[in-house]
Amino acid sequence: MLIDHRTYTVKPGTMQAHLDIYEQYGLATQTKHLGQPLAYMFTESGEMNTIVHIWVYENAADREKRRAAMQADPDWHVYLKKNREAGYLVSQVTKLMTPAKFAKMSR
Repeated sequence: MLIDHRTYTVKPGTMQAHLDIYEQYGLATQTKHLGQPLAYMFTESGEMNTIVHIWVYENAADREKRRAAMQADPDWHVYLKKNREAGYLVSQVTKLMTPAKFAKMSR
């Protein structure tokens, strides 16, 4: 199993607008190709203005195949354009992680 843990930081005051753009233009296309995320969360305390989402793949080849299909989808590019035009995103950190053998995850 391969976990894709992503942390995005948005400009202060833009969280809901950023999430609205994703929900309207990105969610359906992303879940069509990647499946449902294990988690999609935003901060209530701590490092504010951050969104974390976690995607689960069988392995690196599965991730590569699904993400390539998403990148080839014109609807995904509509979302990327809307997101870019809004200018809310400040940074992104992506961590590919493997669960420890004693901490099995089910999906």
